[in-house]
Amino acid sequence: MTSKSVDKAPDAFRTIGELSAELGVAQHILRYWETKFPQLKPLQRAGNRRYYRPADVALACRIHRLLHLEGYTVKGVQKLLREKGGSTSELLAPPPAAFVPQSASGIDTPVPAEQGNMVDVGRLSAIRDRLAAALSG
Repeated sequence: MTSKSVDKAPDAFRTIGELSAELGVAQHILRYWETKFPQLKPLQRAGNRRYYRPADVALACRIHRLLHLEGYTVKGVQKLLREKGGSTSELLAPPPAAFVPQSASGIDTPVPAEQGNMVDVGRLSAIRDRLAAALSG
């Protein structure tokens, strides 16, 4: 986060530079998202300067989380936003509990919240091997 955005109130408008620094993405990525997600519409002033309202900031954060942390594709996020109607209350909801397939039975099991940030590399490797075998056979 830049020092400018730290000094701002949470409900203050953000410039494209401040938002890109906050999210850790380049400014051209935010402009690209504006073309792909019609719900993301910052105010544009003279000289096409963009100002993101708090709702725009929240939506950009959600898009970033879906794309970079939850592994959605752009088309997947577009579909999700269409299904949810772009409602920011639903989009800002915490992500659902993570589901990781059991290697033996193939049944999805929830990962307890206290383990949600840990990665079981052995389990992921087993899943990768099963997927590779399914795709090759």
